[in-house]
Order: sequence, then structure tokens, then C-alpha cells
Amino acid sequence: MELTILSRSQIAKLHDAALSLLLSPGVRIPHAEMRARFKAAGAEVDADSEVVRIPEALVMASLDSAGKAFTLYGRDRAHQARYGVGERNYNSIAGEASWVIEENCPGGRCTQRRYATLADVATATRLGDALPRITLVGAMADPQELPPSYRCVAVAAEQLKHTTKPIHFWFSGRASARYVLEVMAVVSGSEEAATQYPLAYPFLEPISPLKFPHDGIDLLFETARFSLPVPIGPMAQVGATAPGTLAGTLAQEHAEILAGICITQLIKPGLPVCYGGIPHAFDMRTTQLIFAGPEQALMAIAMTQMGKHFGLPVYINVGLTDSKLPDAQAGLEAGITLACGALAGADIFGHLGIAGVDQASSLTMLVLQHEIIGYVERMLRGFDIDDETLGLDVVRSVGHDGTFLDTMHTVRHFRQELWFPQLLDRAYWANWVDEGATTMQERCAEMKDRLLRDHKPVPLDDDTQRELEKVLAAARRELVR
Repeated sequence: MELTILSRSQIAKLHDAALSLLLSPGVRIPHAEMRARFKAAGAEVDADSEVVRIPEALVMASLDSAGKAFTLYGRDRAHQARYGVGERNYNSIAGEASWVIEENCPGGRCTQRRYATLADVATATRLGDALPRITLVGAMADPQELPPSYRCVAVAAEQLKHTTKPIHFWFSGRASARYVLEVMAVVSGSEEAATQYPLAYPFLEPISPLKFPHDGIDLLFETARFSLPVPIGPMAQVGATAPGTLAGTLAQEHAEILAGICITQLIKPGLPVCYGGIPHAFDMRTTQLIFAGPEQALMAIAMTQMGKHFGLPVYINVGLTDSKLPDAQAGLEAGITLACGALAGADIFGHLGIAGVDQASSLTMLVLQHEIIGYVERMLRGFDIDDETLGLDVVRSVGHDGTFLDTMHTVRHFRQELWFPQLLDRAYWANWVDEGATTMQERCAEMKDRLLRDHKPVPLDDDTQRELEKVLAAARRELVR
């Protein structure tokens, strides 16, 4: 089953509009080497304004060239995030500057934040390692005590100590990316292994409207050495950094992604990409973007159709919430948007574990979203209709006055047919009261605490740990001024 909202003619119209934007006004590329490559490929380049006008032929050639399927691996290579093959992946947030203080919160109602630390990276990574439905483990914390020049190196190393799954964090620049690659080579065993079995990918985020960051482009020249895939995800905002209509925002977002694909292919033809269709609405009352309004579901479905039309794996921002707490609002918003995005057929959904609109990371919120993933996955699994599942013989044998509770047909099938939640409440009233009359927030917090207490990730071996510390020491010497 696949959920769609765009017709073929509407897809074509949005694509034509994006191609028009790439010619006029064009895209600002504040990177001299990248502009030179665009010019050599036939684009019109204005050195003074740094604007590149990208012709349709270059766009289509880049789409043809781009890798359309790839796999990220954990250091245990049985843990994989596979893109472009019809599978669904779920990632926790790569990092937030703030961290929800979740200790000693009555009823799970946590209202205090602090700056995130490297210790939080370890904690979040251990939780992501423990949650089976989280495919790509995000750092969730962007450690503010570390200088940005060195931060991503320390974060990547810390994550790889605490999970055997693929990891997700924010790359920052070319110099630090070189050390991140060294970290990956050490953990993988060699540069060749790190290239063949990538542990993570850099995220290229255009700056709407129609601009790119210098460092975001520059670091790709480094990560391309290991052929790391590149998700391209602008966050165009309806009425703020994009037109005040969904159609106009989608056209601009598509143009920005197409420009990003051209960048990746001009750096290294064949480099795998992921179509990051993650626009958001903008709330004119609160003056911040909206994570989970109905428009988010609509745009996510449309962006999935756009990316899939060109054969690309797709990344969408669904399963999120504008709520600061794992409450009824969070469940409603995360559940509806994630179900819509999953039904549309995207490859990965994130970034999970955020409290509100990039307000902070919340481990308890991630646990709630993990439960929602289970619900949605059961929906998408569907059910079989055949002679065995129809069970006509057992209906006849039970007759009009019997029960199906004690039949072997029920015993054979109920575990497969039904989803049994870990956290949702289905108890009788008296049993619920006897067990503490807990809220969903309290149950999420309890599960989070239990997993962090009991789950022990597989550690790095001593030799790898020593080599990793050498890389970190060299990175600190060069990058920390």
C-alpha cells in the first residue's frame, strides 16, 4: 500500500518550476572550487555574486549519475540501515544544543533544560543501541563544552564506543572530517573497510532560499574519499524562507535538493545521495517553524513522491512533535505524521527524540516515538488472506455458542496477527489502579531508566580503543586552538 497526493502532471509541474528557479534566480554557491566545477560542467557562473545558474542538462545528468541505493553499517555489520531497497529506517536526532533534565521529574513532567555534553552523547547512544527499532543511532547531544572545530571528531568516537549500530552526528568542517574518517578507519580496521562499510554519512543542508554553506560543501571533498553517501535536506519554511504556499515551498525545496545533487556529482560522480524532503510550515503566531502540523504530513507525502519519481531514497521529517513533553499532543502528532510518511514509502524518518521544535533532546520522547514506530510497523505489515487465515473450518466447529479462545487456530495465529505494545495501557481499570495508575509519560520514563540501567553495549577491544585515543589526541592538537 502506498499513500500519494500528487498526480504525474503535478510532479512534472513542480519539477519544471524547480528547474526554472535553478536558472533564475539561480543558486548561491560560496565555494570557489565548486563554482569552477559548475562552470566547467556548463553552468553560468557570476563570480561577484557567487550565483550559479544550473541548466536542465546538468541537473538530469547529475540525477542519472547519482547512486540511488546504499547501506550504512554498524561496527557489528549485521546492523544495517539500507536505503533505496524498499526498507524503512528510523534515526534519533544527530544532536541538539540543549538537553532536557529528566531526573526527578514528578509524573515525567520535565520543564528544565541545560546545555548538552559529551557525557550525554554516551547516554543517548547507549539508549539508541538498546532500542531495537532505532536503525541509525543519533548522538542526540551537540556537546557545548567542546569547540566546534573538534566537536564532531569527539562525538563520532564516543558514539562508536557505545553502539554497534550505524551512527548519526553533525559533521562540521573539512579539517575535522579528515579526523572523523581516521576514526572510522580505526574502528573498521582499514580505510578500505571504512569505505566498503560506511558507518555514517554527512548531511548537506542548503540554506533556504537557494543558498549553500561553504563548510557544508567543503567537507564533502573530504568525505567523498570514503564515498560516504550524502543526504541533502533543506528545511524551507512556508512563508518565511520559502513562499507562503505549500506548492511554492515544495518547488523551491526540490530545486535546492537538485542543486545539492549536482554538487555531489561534480565532486565525485556516482556518489550515493538521499533526497531529504524536509520542508516545514512556519507559525505566524509563534514565529517558529512547525514540526508536526497537518501540512507536515502533506508535504512529506509529496516530497516522498518527488524523490521516488527520480528513483532516489527519501528522507522525511515525520514522527516529530511540537510538544515539549511525551504527552497526548506528542502521541497524536508523531503518530499521524509518521504513519503518513511510512505509508508514502520513504526510506528514513527522523530526527526522533527532540522535545518541541529543536528545543532540546529528550530520551523519554525517544522512547515514546519508539513505541509509535512499533504501532506503525504493524499497520504496514498488513495481513494475509488465504484458506488458513480465513479459518472457515474453525468457525464451523465453534458454531453459534462456542468461543475461539481455546482453539488451536487461535493459538497458531494470535501472536502473529496482533501487536502487543510495551508501553500503551490496555489493562482493566482496577488493574491499572493497582499497578500505580501510571501515565504514558511515566511509563516511558521508567522504560528509559531501565534500559539505561540494564543495557550494556558491546565495548571496543583494547587495541582499537588505544588507536582511537591516538587519533583523538592528534585531532585535539591540530583543531583545538
